[in-house]
Amino acid sequence: MNSIHITKDKCHILYDADYIGQVDDAFFDPEHWSAQHRLLRELPGRGTTVFVKHGDKVLALRHYHRGGVPAKLCRDRYLWLGIERSRPWREWQLLKALYQRGLPVPRPVAARICRDSLSYRGDVVTEVVEGEPLADWLGKKRLPSTLLASLGRCLRRFHDEGVFHADLNARNILLDEAGKVTLIDFDRGELRNPAESWQRANMERLKRSLEKFRRQQRHFAFDDEDWKALLRGYGGAD
Repeated sequence: MNSIHITKDKCHILYDADYIGQVDDAFFDPEHWSAQHRLLRELPGRGTTVFVKHGDKVLALRHYHRGGVPAKLCRDRYLWLGIERSRPWREWQLLKALYQRGLPVPRPVAARICRDSLSYRGDVVTEVVEGEPLADWLGKKRLPSTLLASLGRCLRRFHDEGVFHADLNARNILLDEAGKVTLIDFDRGELRNPAESWQRANMERLKRSLEKFRRQQRHFAFDDEDWKALLRGYGGAD
């Protein structure tokens, strides 16, 4: 993966030159893709994520947005503390490290940071992988215990590598038809020394997410036995 960093005016762009050629500001603009009839759809949610067609690949363009109370004051601006500490830069570099280790994450394509005095706005672009969120699968049918155990083993692999996912929930875990697991959305994630404390908290966050979906959806197919199957995989059992 050949990382290139270019600067234009007050914007910094980081991209994988092995994946794409030149990148400019238009690459991060949904209207640019729409004008070429290559904008496929927009993902609902707090942030702005659009899917675009790039050659034979599909890319996800995500603009960073705040949530909660801060969003009312400053919807998409963050305090400038240096390029290396900016959220797009850190997420892109983390994804690059995980992708090169062979972990199941989307391939990072590009990131952009545009500074304005003491603040900045940011974007990140990744390759879209096949699969649906775990929450969507469980909203349709019960998953085999063997698949849940496989998911647990995958999560353990991330933890053994020291990967902290800041928002490990049932929508940030993708499963494809063959049962392949991919983790997405590594904003605020980081590499840490493996430790039971944060790893346990990470898994408890996922459990709370699953329980929330179970309360909200009458036919959400996940119960305590399913969680035990996932934990058996996480603990190394077949």
